[in-house]
Amino acid sequence: MSATLTQSTFFTYQENLVALLPVKERPVSRLVEYGAGALSTVEILATLIGGADQIETAQRLITEFQTIGRIQSAALTEIQRVQGIGPTTAARLKAALELGRRWAIEPRRDLNQIRSPADAANLVMIEMGALEQEHLRLLIMDTKNRVLKITTVYIGNLNTSVIRVGELLRYALRENCASIIIVHNHPSGDPTPSPEDVTVTKRIIEAGKLLDIDVLDHLVIGRGSFVSMKERQLGF
Repeated sequence: MSATLTQSTFFTYQENLVALLPVKERPVSRLVEYGAGALSTVEILATLIGGADQIETAQRLITEFQTIGRIQSAALTEIQRVQGIGPTTAARLKAALELGRRWAIEPRRDLNQIRSPADAANLVMIEMGALEQEHLRLLIMDTKNRVLKITTVYIGNLNTSVIRVGELLRYALRENCASIIIVHNHPSGDPTPSPEDVTVTKRIIEAGKLLDIDVLDHLVIGRGSFVSMKERQLGF
């Protein structure tokens, strides 16, 4: 028998890599054994994709889109352009990512009392860190620093000429709240505040004092990180 692999045999071998793995090393088995947190991003995607070539397809998906956020915002037709992903698999991926997004913004009554900048950032960072446009949101709070509502005020290229402080604080006044935390993201992934961020913060704080609304902080969200402008004394 010849030991030489034909091109056809080689590709069949490649596409059945999961079947060749020991059962304990397959993504679903590893998830059951160790929990989802132990899996790589490729392995998690592979469990959603399924099939004999799930790992290779997941790798192609990540190579194409680079980040989970870009997969989440991609159209179904764009996802289907990746080899090995059909309409059903694309829909399954979108549904899973949408569940993750909804979980990230779901009010958590047992965790939503703000005691530190990290508490506030943790409520929004997973979702906002993946956004490809700038969003400005308000965390609207009661006298015990419990989050009553998270509302989006602006979407797009934010600058001092776009943001109207009176309009922004009107959202807080409607809720009759005691305090707010301003949050916006930098799609570049770098949470370093800009000079315009400092200018806007000062204006909001001054207007808040006139309306008896305490501006507790302004958080800038990056990809997996954040900056508290109050901690850095920027605008405060």
